[in-house]
Amino acid sequence: MLIINSCKDDDSQSCTICDSPQTTPFEVCEDNDGNAVVNGENTGTRYDIYIANLEEAGATCGGA
Repeated sequence: MLIINSCKDDDSQSCTICDSPQTTPFEVCEDNDGNAVVNGENTGTRYDIYIANLEEAGATCGGA
């Protein structure tokens, strides 16, 4: 008998779609380490800071 049990709920990523006049819509996800991931690449920047910088540059994220 094989039992697989996991206590980790943090394997799921939180993602949002961002759009700007200069780009097609793209997905930004928060990795388990708290950094933003775009196109599978960890940006090395905290998710909240990355989103704030995108919005400051004129992007709209999360359908807001």
